[in-house]
Amino acid sequence: MGKKSKRSKEDLIAKRLARAQATAFVARPFEGLPFEADLICLRELVPAATASAKLKEEFGGQEITIASLLPAAWQAWHREDGAIMAGMQVPVSSTDASRDVAHGILAAAEAQPGTSIDATTEPGQGPRLQDILDTDHPFDIRVLESFEHWQLPEAETDSDVAAALEQANDSISPTEKIVSVDSAYWTEMSGRTYVRWARPEGEDAIVDALARLQSEGRNDLGGPGTFLGYFRAHGIIVPVWELEFGTQVDDVEEPIAEFGTRLTAALDSSEPLSAEARRARSGIVARQLTIH
Repeated sequence: MGKKSKRSKEDLIAKRLARAQATAFVARPFEGLPFEADLICLRELVPAATASAKLKEEFGGQEITIASLLPAAWQAWHREDGAIMAGMQVPVSSTDASRDVAHGILAAAEAQPGTSIDATTEPGQGPRLQDILDTDHPFDIRVLESFEHWQLPEAETDSDVAAALEQANDSISPTEKIVSVDSAYWTEMSGRTYVRWARPEGEDAIVDALARLQSEGRNDLGGPGTFLGYFRAHGIIVPVWELEFGTQVDDVEEPIAEFGTRLTAALDSSEPLSAEARRARSGIVARQLTIH
């Protein structure tokens, strides 16, 4: 009887611990995924894009599509043609965005074709994206100009669906992925042109590196960009530069690659920040904006 009582107590403690872990806020939910920065961009910055991914064999082994946005901001969707899609931009989330997306994917995979999974603030205990995705599979991103990839047959016969799709398409800001560096995106919004570059390194390291370059007058993407500040999103930071309006993505490729070399050198520096760099750092930190 004593052994049973001891085991019951241990089981109860384990269950409570699991519940606590499931409800604990995760400041950097996608950490550990090799495509963490791009995943965050799909969630926060890129209006229309898809990326290929694959589940581990123990979770079915099928290929899936991770999209910036699904119809009605669903968390996931088992489409009529059998495709499994996950949405990153959703109206609500729990304390762990990675578990939310994983929950949606697995629920959609088990559901019948034509089933959508709504976002929830309580996905419950379960695996995270880090547990279910095959990280050796290429995470190939396609930035799109419309949501035609939703493949909604209802849009051809239902005027309300057609209008909603048109409205969604009209909301898309022109966006392109920069190919010469990782996780950087060119975009035009409200008559202005920007580059936003998600960086998975620690915030302090990136801000120090930017401050070093700022103090030297070299925090400008090699010439075409003016540094504005940075976003904080899901535990990483996204520096932002404004370009002269009309600057095209091809005009940025070579300068940002060269700038990336300078930024890497600044990141690798072990020298203390100079007085000028410390002042520049204070100004950079003052211009931050947290998304999540």
